[in-house]
Amino acid sequence: MIGTAYIVDDDEAIRDALTWLFKSRMVASRAWHSAEAFLADWRHDLRGCLVLDVRMEGMSGLELFDLLSERGSHMPVIFLSGHGDIPLAVAAVKKGAFDFVEKPFNDNELVDRVIQALAFDASRQERRAGQASLDARIGQLTPREREVMVRILDGKYNKVIADELNIAMRTVEVHRARIFEKMGVKSAVELAQLLSGRR
Repeated sequence: MIGTAYIVDDDEAIRDALTWLFKSRMVASRAWHSAEAFLADWRHDLRGCLVLDVRMEGMSGLELFDLLSERGSHMPVIFLSGHGDIPLAVAAVKKGAFDFVEKPFNDNELVDRVIQALAFDASRQERRAGQASLDARIGQLTPREREVMVRILDGKYNKVIADELNIAMRTVEVHRARIFEKMGVKSAVELAQLLSGRR
């Protein structure tokens, strides 16, 4: 399976059809009959793609989308909408929904969009994990090592750094070696590449 699609639709026939459709394309799925039921099971760390009907009894898909956004959910959402819901769905896309698909939908096009949303979600999670790892490495540096690192990134030689910080050049060399070790790099170029966009 290449990911999980979470289906929220009050139409049992649609839920069953989507479950079968996703399974045929190696997409796992779970289904709920209402926004309230999904919300009861929702966790912040849920990963995948939400396929959400716009109009449902009780809480609408748009209300669920707004609530999840307020709670910090970043899961991509694909709305399923009837013809009359399109202006509402377009407004949801402007607020960050991944897409909307009009009913009746083309099966393959819908699954293609779900797979794209799953890939988008996985890529975003990977970037966040990489960012957290980088933050952790930077967090291991001492204040002095950070001062030295800034100057290394400015392309300054050890002697210049030593003069600016009023420390021995040998001390700068030791700091440089520790910075490279903690940051997991072998050169100033690798360090600059790793921290590109962070300064």
